[in-house]
Amino acid sequence: MTTTPNPANRAALPIGITMGDAAGVGPEIIARLLGEPGALHPAIVYGDAGVMQKALTLTGLDTRLSVKAVTDIAQAQTVMSPSTVVVVNQHLPLPADVQPGQLNGDAGRAAYEYLCQAIDDALAGHLRAIVTAPLNKAAMQLGGIDYPGHTEILADRTRTRHYAMMLANTELRVILVTIHIPLAQVSPTLSIEKELQTIRLAHDACRQAGIKHPKVAVAGLNPHAGEEGKFGREEIDIIAPAITAARAEGIDATGPWPGDTIFMRARRGEFDIVVAQYHDQGLIPVKYLGVDEGVNVTVGLPFIRTSVDHGTAYDIAGKGLADAGSLRAAFNMAIALTPAAP
Repeated sequence: MTTTPNPANRAALPIGITMGDAAGVGPEIIARLLGEPGALHPAIVYGDAGVMQKALTLTGLDTRLSVKAVTDIAQAQTVMSPSTVVVVNQHLPLPADVQPGQLNGDAGRAAYEYLCQAIDDALAGHLRAIVTAPLNKAAMQLGGIDYPGHTEILADRTRTRHYAMMLANTELRVILVTIHIPLAQVSPTLSIEKELQTIRLAHDACRQAGIKHPKVAVAGLNPHAGEEGKFGREEIDIIAPAITAARAEGIDATGPWPGDTIFMRARRGEFDIVVAQYHDQGLIPVKYLGVDEGVNVTVGLPFIRTSVDHGTAYDIAGKGLADAGSLRAAFNMAIALTPAAP
């Protein structure tokens, strides 16, 4: 699989939006996004055309938008228009028994297939970026797909070795050293090289966002950043040496800072991004500030991928209640991170 698309003209290409789990709120929020008034950068949906049509009906947008099903990106480019929701799917349509809000293995496997097709098109240089609606890990497992989430699928299919999950909103940027692993495995997983690589990715992500001299703050793992070894040695043996190495490379990295104050300081503007050691340490502060504006960015891929900062929300799926705010933020960030060549 090649990873050599030319980014020079990428800004003119469509955004690929993956439907995610068809039984979740993905189809509805995609419909709401594409139905918003005003100019929207051209986009195509990787998903199921029948489900997308139901979402347009649910949201009352079926009077203004129509669905056109195609099997590949070449067909999609010939039928795109402001009033058409182009749905790309080279696989079989979903069965009729897929119901909103209900766990379904077919929907889980299909979500994986939609994502893989979008990844392949992005690698081939056909997409400006990928924006993903939520999938459901349990549904994927029922469908025979054993991945913990989007990030791992993206890294595996693109053969990306060094990658990280970054969560961002208007007030915070947070990047994770470890992602979807049990808390008990976080400390044994940490290493100086892994820490250093995440600091590098944090620096690069900020530069890509237009920050010329990023200030990277690194959180400690233990309470009070270990209290000079009293509460743990990870800060002394792993995190601090990685920060020293990063600074030797010219990266403005500082820490390790106590986890209970670092996010407040970043929110006040002292830092441009926080390197968090594990999933909940980083995600809780971002999500506390508002799920609707949060964006998930996979850093290190050969293309830009952004995502909503929420799950499939089975409890409200199919009821017409889902808000497209996070998807809109993810779409806008995908555009901001892929500017036109000067």
